[in-house]
Amino acid sequence: TGIDIVENQRIQQSYDKFGEKFLNRIFTEREIDYCMKKKDFIPCLAARFAAKEATIKAYYQAFQEKINYKNVEILGKNREPAEILLHHDANHTKTFSLSFSISHEKNYSVAVVIIHTA
Repeated sequence: TGIDIVENQRIQQSYDKFGEKFLNRIFTEREIDYCMKKKDFIPCLAARFAAKEATIKAYYQAFQEKINYKNVEILGKNREPAEILLHHDANHTKTFSLSFSISHEKNYSVAVVIIHTA
């Protein structure tokens, strides 16, 4: 299980200071495209940042392997739940599935991820 909460203003500050460099270091092209189409894109980015952190934590707990931000992709779907894609050559042989939830409001974004192993 992994959980993360992020203050949206922290993501705003990173974006204001580093711009595209920040976006490209943390997010995939599809994540950037999805969020930047929104009128208020910071909560969208912040929720994905929290989901990536929560996934990284859960993945390490389940498999004792580190993955990075770009290995985790949160795909948005308009009016449908988002989905997590992992882009990682795993060193483990366990079959697993992910359950997760993300949410954001004016000041904070939060995510929880559970990895179910067989």
